[in-house]
Amino acid sequence: MRDLLMIPGPVDVDAEVLQALSAPVLGHLDAGFIATFGRALKRLREISLAPSAQPFVVSGSGTLAMELAVANLIEPGDRALVVNTGYFSDRMAHILERHGAKVTHVRAPPGGAPDAAQVEAELARGGFKLMTVTHVDTSTAVLAPVESLLKVANKHGVLSVVDGVCATAGEAFHQDAWGADVYLTASQKAVGVPPGLALLTVSPRALDTWRKRKAPVASVYADWAEWLPVMEAYEAGKPSYFATPPTSLICALDVSLGQILAEGLEARFERHRRMARAFRAAWSALGLRLLPTSEALAANTLSAVYYPEGVDASLVGRVKAQGAAIAGGLHPELKTRYFRVGHMNRVTTGDVLVTVGAVERALHSGGYRASASGTAVAAAQAALST
Repeated sequence: MRDLLMIPGPVDVDAEVLQALSAPVLGHLDAGFIATFGRALKRLREISLAPSAQPFVVSGSGTLAMELAVANLIEPGDRALVVNTGYFSDRMAHILERHGAKVTHVRAPPGGAPDAAQVEAELARGGFKLMTVTHVDTSTAVLAPVESLLKVANKHGVLSVVDGVCATAGEAFHQDAWGADVYLTASQKAVGVPPGLALLTVSPRALDTWRKRKAPVASVYADWAEWLPVMEAYEAGKPSYFATPPTSLICALDVSLGQILAEGLEARFERHRRMARAFRAAWSALGLRLLPTSEALAANTLSAVYYPEGVDASLVGRVKAQGAAIAGGLHPELKTRYFRVGHMNRVTTGDVLVTVGAVERALHSGGYRASASGTAVAAAQAALST
């Protein structure tokens, strides 16, 4: 029997999604696949609550999704503002710089997030073309205040790119209503599909900016010009070709997006909030401290928790021995000081209780006894009952 997978991605996926992956491989010109791909594109637009946006589904990781977003909007010498909340904000800055952007950071200490007033003070200096923000940084479990940040970007006429890799389909996000120009994600987290797909929904304003570029996009594979005709064709029920799409993964994506929409986005967001509250109740009962500096900044898709005094990264292995796979730290400044637990996609109340029990037993086996055995499980159960 395998361990319960509770890392911050890839996540456990539904049996129907796995069944789609195990079906005979379809050709990319197959009529059934064309219909499936077209439906998946429409569903991706619905998941982002972006009826006006152009969806893109491309073979690749979340990092490719990041590059697909900024490579098409940035030209050498353009100024970009990175709202920095951790490791993946730094990665976005690196990608921006590789494409010639002059990057300014608005940073917070690890566990914090810049607020709209700080970001607006920088945007008010003028000259910025683009602002990027990581909705949930997987390294810190910080949930950025994206709605208020997008409001100030729009106020100053600045394009916005939101990295939703660890947030999409788990954290509330309304792309059209909030005015985000690009929302990007990947398949392996709350979207509920194995790794391998880079996903974007792109606003008409962003597409218009791209069409007015003076220089061609430096990367052929990341150029919207190669992919847009393919996406438009499949959504219209016609085949098109640039590079062979991962047909089995796209079939699995279509199934998972259908399940997400059947659950209902608001219900799904609330389920993730409920699971996160239960985990936070458990961490509190164990006397553990979250890396995010406030409840408002704590993500609902994962927890980042400091090791208590006298406990080190060996806890991760002891939790695995208790039947649950969790992850160690990722932020370079704090990597050895905390652990992470993913709670997204199809995580159930049973998964919460099993994971909390595994962490509690692993802590006790290592000599940490800030609470009586079963206290954390009881706290999580009480939170799930409210």
